Amino acid sequence: MRVILQFLLKKPVTWLAGRISSAPDQERVNRALTDLYRSIITEPGKKGPLYPFRPDEQPVIIFTDLHKGTRDGADDFAICEANYLAALDYYEANNYYYINLGDSEELWENLLPNVITYNKASFEKEKQFLQRKAFVKLFGNHDLFWGNDPMAPVFLKSIYDQPLKANTGAVLRAELPYGYLDIFCTHGHQGDAQSDGNVFSKWFVSYIWGPVQSFLEVNTNLPSDNSQMKTLHNQFMYEWSAAQQNLLLITGHTHQPVFNSLTHLERLYLQLEDAREKKDIPAIDTILKEIPRRQREYDHVNHSFRNMKPSYFNAGCCCYADGNITGIEISDGQMRLVKWSKVNGIPQRIIAENIHLVELSKRLSGS
Repeated sequence: MRVILQFLLKKPVTWLAGRISSAPDQERVNRALTDLYRSIITEPGKKGPLYPFRPDEQPVIIFTDLHKGTRDGADDFAICEANYLAALDYYEANNYYYINLGDSEELWENLLPNVITYNKASFEKEKQFLQRKAFVKLFGNHDLFWGNDPMAPVFLKSIYDQPLKANTGAVLRAELPYGYLDIFCTHGHQGDAQSDGNVFSKWFVSYIWGPVQSFLEVNTNLPSDNSQMKTLHNQFMYEWSAAQQNLLLITGHTHQPVFNSLTHLERLYLQLEDAREKKDIPAIDTILKEIPRRQREYDHVNHSFRNMKPSYFNAGCCCYADGNITGIEISDGQMRLVKWSKVNGIPQRIIAENIHLVELSKRLSGS
């Protein structure tokens, strides 16, 4: 029956996806992000918390896009689970505050009770952060259920053994020597008419559209799957963040790490320019070998990458096909892009990029 329905419906459903899909729109993104940020700082708790904190005293870890499944062939998290559990052990032992940016559970492809059954270990690790009031759970487009369904609080309490609200965003107000810096965290699907529109569109995606796509195995070119959409989505997020004052934006959604508004490929080109200026032949050779590999993953370079304002960050995801996960740390006054990867079969924390928040704040202000 499924094969017959796929044959009959795949083309019309794909056409419909093109008509109502999440084609990024800068104006809509701007409006959605502005409204959410303003809501959080003027009415904390309504759509998300506002946390004043000292970045040299309170460490924070930000992960996104786990897409926890049911250990079938479509479960992208299964291969990453060991790195994720090891990472949470490390951050819990070091008293980190944990912000999850959403799409933690893959609820377009799976029933929630099944996801809960197959992911008890990760929920138990997350519960430890909540028990010491150090866990913020946001929702994304693939787990809109947490922000949509009246039964969501019941399920969350059953998972974590205490009440937990899934929020749309959160703002960390970092206290710095010369003022404050707002670190605005959200999933990153803001402005997506398909999953960030009105109440009906959210209901439709959660209960009709997602299940239909899953059943028909239709790829509708979501940002996490399509490099062109990644380009547009990251660009629009950057454009909004670059227009703000005393603010940097951290999202997920595209599954592509961005640090200081630069992708890995763009950072490689900057490093290549620096190495050539210094005539560092070994560094040049290493970078030239790395660039083609990154181009195969994502072959887009923003024409303004040399002059990007460092206002946009993306935590990547916890569902890479090689089992690695990425996240963003804030600790000891530093902002870091970190990767957890198995080395000789043992999960290891690797710092990919870092910058001190005072330096970052100065660069944001242009001083």
